Amino acid sequence: MHMANKLFAVATLWLVTAFAAAQSTTTNVRPRASDLGLKVGILPTGPLDAITDVAGVEVGHTTIIRGANIRTGVTAVLPHSGNLYREKVPGAIFVSNGFGKLAGSTQVDEMGNIEAPILLTSTTSVPRAADALISYMLALPDNEEVLSINPVVGETNDGYLSDIRGRNITPDDVFAAVKNAKGGPIDEGDVGAGTGTVVFGWKGGIGTSSRRLPANLGGYTVGVLVQTNFGGVLMIAGAPVGQELGQYYLRHELQQAGSGKDKADGSCMIVVATDAPLDARRRRCGSMPMTKR
Repeated sequence: MHMANKLFAVATLWLVTAFAAAQSTTTNVRPRASDLGLKVGILPTGPLDAITDVAGVEVGHTTIIRGANIRTGVTAVLPHSGNLYREKVPGAIFVSNGFGKLAGSTQVDEMGNIEAPILLTSTTSVPRAADALISYMLALPDNEEVLSINPVVGETNDGYLSDIRGRNITPDDVFAAVKNAKGGPIDEGDVGAGTGTVVFGWKGGIGTSSRRLPANLGGYTVGVLVQTNFGGVLMIAGAPVGQELGQYYLRHELQQAGSGKDKADGSCMIVVATDAPLDARRRRCGSMPMTKR
């Protein structure tokens, strides 16, 4: 695999237009949207309809559910399974309308590469996750002389469903997410960093998808993984689903019986991977635009 040809982008998104909220995989019974024939856009998906359709990409989760008020976790995205410090990949970070705690963004902006697994977690656990990831990377074989590691850790606020003040992420949780990362189908929904999130007033979580260009345009793949945690008015392929189900932003203000969950605020972390021949300095014309609140 030619790592120099793989571009990774990390971003945070507010009010995404393409709904990628995941479904619970607790029983592995509920189908994905694509299984129901729901198609968004004109391009075909990859065989898995997941970020792991980009060759070499791996994803791992640690899901933490304890008692009545701990619903949190860690999700790790690995550009490849090797030593990322020794085999860096081109990378870029996009932020707009930002209110997040996105660790590691400055070096990526300056150097244009990713040198450690990308982590997603809860807002107040970002420092702990970053510290654990540094320990993990320093302990890898061939990294004995390394003096600096740049961890990239993003977050959304899971305080509505979880004891966010408890900062319940431990080093072992981070190690498990990274070590258990694998290619192939990805667990979605109420897992990892999506365990405590809410989207459009319903349960949010981790979602993933991919699109592939036709062979005469290179056959390249773009895969995304999202941590959804935001509100607004849910539209799916142009259908006003939120309005039809009676749960949407401004419902209360429009003289209908709304609820405390009918809000427009929140955020979404997006990790984008592609095998297209791009580098970090051409990222603005080669990657999708993304925003953050």
